[in-house]
Amino acid sequence: MSGGLPPVDLESAGAFARASGFVPDEVSGTRVTGHVDLGPDQHTPWGVVHGGVYCTVVESAASIGASAAVVDRGQFAVGVNNSTDFLRPATVGRLDVVAEPVQQGRTLQLWLVTLARAEDGKLVARGQVRLQNVPLPGS
Repeated sequence: MSGGLPPVDLESAGAFARASGFVPDEVSGTRVTGHVDLGPDQHTPWGVVHGGVYCTVVESAASIGASAAVVDRGQFAVGVNNSTDFLRPATVGRLDVVAEPVQQGRTLQLWLVTLARAEDGKLVARGQVRLQNVPLPGS
């Protein structure tokens, strides 16, 4: 496949990823930043944000950064393990997302992702994603 990865935006994401609300702001192979605006569409029946939203944001941010790191080699990165910790409940508001690599190897990468309340910087969730570098389709 020539041209590398498609641009990262909500229009190119599937419905599942769009539903998480994650919006990347800065993307590179060594750092991804973005935000997610939380609200009722992401709530459990008990009125707090579903943990799957945090898992999805963590996986998305790590996958985007890890893929950017290897696209020049004709590869992209797929998650093989996601360990996300939920640190405090949230209902509404903006979370700042930061993803950075812990280790980047030839075949595997490990990324750490934090989600913190924009209003006070308190962590809401954090996760680690192990990713495998695989060939881009058609390459």
